[in-house]
Amino acid sequence: MSKTAVLFPGQGAQVVGMGKDVAEVSEAARQVYAEADRILDFGLTEICFEGPAERLNATDMSQPAIFVTSVAIWKALEAKGLLRDDAPGDAPAPMAMAGLSLGEYTALHLAGWIDFEETLRLVAERGRLMQSAAEAVGGGMVSVMGLEETDARRLCEEAAESDVLVPANFNCPGQIVISGHQTACERAVGLAEKYEARAVALTVAGAFHSPLMEPAVQGLETALSRVTIKRGQIGVVSNVSADYHADSNSVRDLLREQVAKPVRWQASVERLIAEGYDRFLEVGPGRVLTGLMRKINRATTALNYSNAASLEKVPA
Repeated sequence: MSKTAVLFPGQGAQVVGMGKDVAEVSEAARQVYAEADRILDFGLTEICFEGPAERLNATDMSQPAIFVTSVAIWKALEAKGLLRDDAPGDAPAPMAMAGLSLGEYTALHLAGWIDFEETLRLVAERGRLMQSAAEAVGGGMVSVMGLEETDARRLCEEAAESDVLVPANFNCPGQIVISGHQTACERAVGLAEKYEARAVALTVAGAFHSPLMEPAVQGLETALSRVTIKRGQIGVVSNVSADYHADSNSVRDLLREQVAKPVRWQASVERLIAEGYDRFLEVGPGRVLTGLMRKINRATTALNYSNAASLEKVPA
């Protein structure tokens, strides 16, 4: 019997108009957006649906926007009965969850560990703290294709010189994102050919998942200390450890560490596959995780739920 896990996207998945068509056909989704506007006391829904892109793409806005949109799509799926044990196609309810960076917060909420309001406020604060840290130091990120971890670390060490440059995202075989000072990122792009790799600078606000985010770590620790966390009904895999969260202390510690430590996405997915998970549902804006899944293990089934049309898919 197939085992189902759900994956939630992180920052970078945002696009103007995301969730709009889902809200048009789903009362459950509309309620999520309305509740988010009430909690945050501003029109997040309008920014998701209408933009402008410059505001939506800012870290302090994109993080709550992606979280809310992912939850809204999930609620729309629930309302259609596609996430029950007796769903069409004999598709069992999810037994595990994971999320890429920000998406881990979505997973923890929907798995029952943190309620909606507290998660949304926490995500909004995380976005604010990370944007502030990014603005304080000139940083960037570079996607490197064709290197394994050992060579990626060698590239970082050579390009860093007196700056900070470290592996930040282990996404899938042959794709690692490095992060650090902007000057070091530029040197890494120039050195990539020496390592027989291809490097592309990413359009991001800062050096996420690197030591340059330490100021955000400190602020997030304070915010996490105020949040009520309980063990949820569904297990959630941590980006930092590539293993399941054990308890509320684990959640606080690992979410704090996640901001300045690498995201081990490939290892997290492989942890699930090793346990027999063979059906993965990506729920939220974009298709990034579905694409990565094909590179991690093509033998798995990966379905994407990101818009109104996808709500008609029955998990196979």
